[in-house]
Amino acid sequence: MIEAVIFDIGNVLIEWQPERHYDRLMPRARREAMFAEVDLHGMNDVIDRGGPFRETVEAWAARTPQWREQILRWHDDWIEMASPVIERSLRLMRALQAKQIPVFSLTNFGIETFDHACTHYPFLRAFDRPFISGHLGVIKPEARIYEIVEEVSGLAGHQLLFTDDRADNIAAAHLRGWKTHLFEGPAGWAARLVAEGLLSEAEAV
Repeated sequence: MIEAVIFDIGNVLIEWQPERHYDRLMPRARREAMFAEVDLHGMNDVIDRGGPFRETVEAWAARTPQWREQILRWHDDWIEMASPVIERSLRLMRALQAKQIPVFSLTNFGIETFDHACTHYPFLRAFDRPFISGHLGVIKPEARIYEIVEEVSGLAGHQLLFTDDRADNIAAAHLRGWKTHLFEGPAGWAARLVAEGLLSEAEAV
């Protein structure tokens, strides 16, 4: 029996599309060249592990001065990369909680970036249990972060239903016996929640 539903945040509840944002700032070919030369997602992993937000971005900008101005935009434009809300996913979260079904977050998110996001998206504070990588010091898909969820919640894998947009994160949870759903859009996630008997079709609209 499912005792808790777990949501990733980026690309599940809010869109996370840094490349799309940079494509607004520069020609796509130039953006592709920058992302090929600078591991910006690796930089973000440092932040998601709890690294200081501004200092980490500034350090990476200093290492690659030819892209300094653009890299600094990762800090200054961050909320524009983490938008907009995926409205149906938010409705599903609220529908579950309205039925007293515990809803957890399990997300790769920095300490400061999460606080910043919460000022724009207050619902990010509404999870019954938040599991934020920056505070935990470990990121998905490392096994330890899934172990922490089990230890803190007191629930075993078969009692958890987890959705994430990344196949590697889903695979790591599946290895621990979690029920999983690869998020490819809110319609598919809604259908899974209905199939599991957690929501009715009317509740999952």
